[in-house]
Amino acid sequence: MTAKQFSIEFFPPKTQEGIEKLRTTRRALVALQPAYFSVTFGAGGTTQEGTLASVLEIRQEGHEAAPHLSCVGGSRDSIRAILKTYQSHGIKRVVALRGDLPSGYGASGEFRYANELVEFIRAETGDWFHIEVAAYPEMHPQAKSPQDDMQNFVRKVQAGANAAITQYFYNADAYFRFVEEAQRAGVAIPITAGIMPITNYTQLMRFSEMCGADIPRWIRLKLASFGDDSASIRAFGLDVVTQLCERLLAGGAPGLHFYSMNQAAATTAIWQRLNAPSSSEHLT
Repeated sequence: MTAKQFSIEFFPPKTQEGIEKLRTTRRALVALQPAYFSVTFGAGGTTQEGTLASVLEIRQEGHEAAPHLSCVGGSRDSIRAILKTYQSHGIKRVVALRGDLPSGYGASGEFRYANELVEFIRAETGDWFHIEVAAYPEMHPQAKSPQDDMQNFVRKVQAGANAAITQYFYNADAYFRFVEEAQRAGVAIPITAGIMPITNYTQLMRFSEMCGADIPRWIRLKLASFGDDSASIRAFGLDVVTQLCERLLAGGAPGLHFYSMNQAAATTAIWQRLNAPSSSEHLT
């Protein structure tokens, strides 16, 4: 039986205060011994330097780091240069994404779609990088149809992706159906479930509106009923997300990827409730 893999995502801080806060968060989450920490990449490359700095700091602390790479605003020369930088620091894992266009941003750069970015990474670096790509159990918000979305996913896999991480969701059936359809389409790579802890109702609704993640009606109404009672929101969210994780793991999900939002408490609480083992899989 293959061991489940657990990983945690951060976003790069933009201020010195944010940098210090993330260091504190990371010290708490390191105790969970995830397989790796990923670091996001802002729209239009707005946090490229922050991504690099965060990734290298994680690496220097002795942990595996996976920077996000985005098509948006990226040229072949700029992506080639950053790949060489990551290689020189022993980074072995990347997350290759199309990325979201920031408001008013006209062109997406030399790469239009994530499969083109994956192909480029493979052509430039061979098998050096373990490449993660995105998957959308509830469909990418800009996809024409679920069928087109699946075809886009298959193209990324065929381009050379090693594994996938899903957008977060709260409907396990959507994940299991997506995995089944991907397998019927010839996809054999592991599809890790993306997990968003629930700690703030307003923030969750805003994020979900942007990324197309569905909040089931019963969850939405329950959260709304708590008003400003943040303790009840966190307690309810902990129950809901832990139960979701338990069902995903029992149903065969190869692992969980936690969107930490640079906070330690919620991810740690879910992890402990799951009695999740520390991940010993590290790339060499």
